[in-house]
Amino acid sequence: MELRPAIVQDAASGRVLMLAWMDAEAERLTRETGEAWFWSRSRARLWRKGESSGNTLAVEELRDDCDGDAVLLRVLPAGPACHTGAVSCFAPALWRTIAGRAADRPEGSYTAALLDQGVAQVARKVGEEAVELTVAALDEPDERVVEEAADLVYHLYVLLAARGLDPAAVEDELARRSA
Repeated sequence: MELRPAIVQDAASGRVLMLAWMDAEAERLTRETGEAWFWSRSRARLWRKGESSGNTLAVEELRDDCDGDAVLLRVLPAGPACHTGAVSCFAPALWRTIAGRAADRPEGSYTAALLDQGVAQVARKVGEEAVELTVAALDEPDERVVEEAADLVYHLYVLLAARGLDPAAVEDELARRSA
């Protein structure tokens, strides 16, 4: 069976959402139904994206690459593309970790414990980290500024997760502002 890489791109934003694999049958079903079908290498079977999660991909366009050995699907997603709950499988590693902790709530996880305290407590923690970064920026060595900036970014991501938001929404807003 010949498999081709299928690059999935949000038709509205241009964001790359995921990479999957298609055989001839998956491509045929995609063209016929207008929804993305792929070949699952781990399950060794065809699958329609969203068949269990409901996060389907409505296909606007299929394009072969110049050699015909890969395909681009431009889609309108109905929900996150990644199984972690992130908009894109190419989300930052930190976000994938936090989204996973938010979904699974593993025992002993600081992220899960913080999320369990609720949005208000996470928001307070973001404020605390912002003050610590400000103080470090004014009076401390660069190493401390980097450490405090990392704390702030981490807690900001946790706040987004607590609110059910994805950092991709922040990226979209920044792109909108720069246009």
